[in-house]
Amino acid sequence: MVREKVVHYTQVEKERVENANGTWIRWLISERDGAPNFAMRLFEVEPGGHIPAHKHPWEHEIFVLEGEGRIRIGDNNYVVKPGYVVFIPPDIVHEYWNTGKTFLKFICVIPLKSRK
Repeated sequence: MVREKVVHYTQVEKERVENANGTWIRWLISERDGAPNFAMRLFEVEPGGHIPAHKHPWEHEIFVLEGEGRIRIGDNNYVVKPGYVVFIPPDIVHEYWNTGKTFLKFICVIPLKSRK
């Protein structure tokens, strides 16, 4: 039986992101919670942190909560701050940098079915 989930984000375990510098992830909602379609993740990137270039066969939807950063999507670079939304299409190389003095925090939603 799938149950609802209502928790403060700090109650979700924070895990270091492999192959990234100064980056943490919290799987806020995922398959572990019985979610059938999407995962919601919170990324926390330390000042000077970086998620290296990579790509996936699934899309990303991002909402920036805190901090300042730069995101490269394909050949384009974008400065992002709180309130910015970002769509990254499938199979496009992308990477992230925290260019600010505080944590860069963003919500990232991905479809679960395309990950299987």
